[in-house]
Amino acid sequence: MATIKDVAKKAGLSVSTVSRYLNNHPYISDDKRKRIQEAMAELNYTPSSVATQLRSKKGTMIGILVSRIANPFFSHLVDSIEKNARLHGYTVLVMQTYDDKKAEKNMLEMLKQRVISGLVMCSIEGDSKTIESYQEYGPIVLCNEHIPETQLPQVYTDQEVASFEATEYLIAQGHKKIAYCTGGSLTRGGHGNSRTEGFERALHTHNLPMKIDWIFKQVHTIQDGMEVADKLLALPEENRPDAIFTSSDEVASGILERYLDVGKQVPRDLAILGFDNQPFTGMLSVPLTTIAQPIEALGRESTNLLISYLEEKDYQIDTSDLVLKLIIRKSA
Repeated sequence: MATIKDVAKKAGLSVSTVSRYLNNHPYISDDKRKRIQEAMAELNYTPSSVATQLRSKKGTMIGILVSRIANPFFSHLVDSIEKNARLHGYTVLVMQTYDDKKAEKNMLEMLKQRVISGLVMCSIEGDSKTIESYQEYGPIVLCNEHIPETQLPQVYTDQEVASFEATEYLIAQGHKKIAYCTGGSLTRGGHGNSRTEGFERALHTHNLPMKIDWIFKQVHTIQDGMEVADKLLALPEENRPDAIFTSSDEVASGILERYLDVGKQVPRDLAILGFDNQPFTGMLSVPLTTIAQPIEALGRESTNLLISYLEEKDYQIDTSDLVLKLIIRKSA
């Protein structure tokens, strides 16, 4: 018995396009309708009324994949995506990976099984080629993730340049011993790689050292930041960095809190620079210097792009608001 996948293959179209045709979706070209009808006739395909009902109920649900919803950046990003999805009549399903490839694969399988019609990936753990292979089941858009040489549509900011300029700012302030925190593992092409490349380029430009004791991987939370601070404070005073560029405001605030707790002064003993410009950063006891991300624009453009694929419409990403900005406060 022929399946919807057989029809899609015969017609030379995606499964999602055939599914939209079966659900009487208005945005299907006459050419595609004809190809689907001819493929169904040749294969003697008759859609199941039950399956059609199930697809129609799920056809307006899109998935959102994040690493941790507790991270304020991701919670605000999900809020932006959901608000814009609702404007177009779509609902959302959110899943957290906690940096686990298996969780990411589970969400991709939901796309394959038509639980969701499309997917916005705000974090990437697996191989891009594997993710690309799931595009036959529905559109996938990367949000705030940039993978060069991939077929996946992407909405992102230039984090490499922003990180380079932020590190250059620290150097211009007289700091020569700069530590670094990343949410990734420092593998090429991995999470946070663009920020790492910008940081490394700035150090290389100014012939500054990148010491192993000053590099911290897979740090995400305030508690992680406190632990980073403890490790720095455990070093002999002459071997401690005089500045640190962190992967997130949460990590930065944890470092700040621990340094102040033990009587250190920021930025005199350690200049601290965050990333994201979360709402709380300006209200800390020492307001945090950080990089502001255009969260609302990232969510809006990612959602609009995904829906354009679902509805087979043309859409040009508006890059005018996708700009990172260094916010200078008292911590650095």
